[in-house]
Amino acid sequence: MALCDYSLLCNFPKCRTKLSGFAWATACSHIFCDQHGSGEFSRTPAICPACSSALSGKLDIVRTELAPSEQYKAMVLVGLRPETILDISHRALAFWTYQVNQERLFLEYSLSRAEIKNSQMEKVMTHQNQTRDLELNAMREEITSLNKRLEEYKQKYSEVSQLLIKKNKMYQSLQGLFDTQRFRMMRVGNKDAVQHAPQGFTTGLVSQCLPHNSPPFLAMGPEGDSLFSSVESESFRNFFQFSSPPREKSHLFFKKN
Repeated sequence: MALCDYSLLCNFPKCRTKLSGFAWATACSHIFCDQHGSGEFSRTPAICPACSSALSGKLDIVRTELAPSEQYKAMVLVGLRPETILDISHRALAFWTYQVNQERLFLEYSLSRAEIKNSQMEKVMTHQNQTRDLELNAMREEITSLNKRLEEYKQKYSEVSQLLIKKNKMYQSLQGLFDTQRFRMMRVGNKDAVQHAPQGFTTGLVSQCLPHNSPPFLAMGPEGDSLFSSVESESFRNFFQFSSPPREKSHLFFKKN
């Protein structure tokens, strides 16, 4: 960039705006914008905000116009000797060169800090990338192991499913055998109950279950009927018939009394 295209910047820390209009120049070769120069140099003693130099001289601080008029340019150096004009021009150019060098140094310092930060960030990013790579590799290994375990579980599940199907078939066959045996036992039990069931009297009376201590002639079945029929009808009739005394004997009895 050519020097004529360069614009002076405010040397106040954290300002660094392009100067235009009026500016404050100091004997220590620093320049400030009108806002910060008016605020800093209004106090006594005046101290340069850039280098902390004391500015106690009358001409140590100058408020100058950066774009002077043509009349000012025509009259500012009028009447001065050539060597004085050259000395003033040399000092003005030295001030300008100093500002350009300061700006270059500041830019180099900023660039070095940016490079340091960039290298630090690259290290951090490299470390993070390595950590992420390790985590990804660990996750991939874990996924591979989990897939193997999943395949093993699938195989075990298929084996257990086949075994369960076989067990269900065996259970169904055993259940069928059990049902068949149960029905068979029920039929056999019903036949035995029918064979051993008590029978009623042949005389037409209702059959009843009698205790074991009952007389033999009251026992049910054909043997009981034969015993019951063997009893003589006459004695059986007399057993249930009451005999009444004759009337004559009864009258005699009352007469005696």
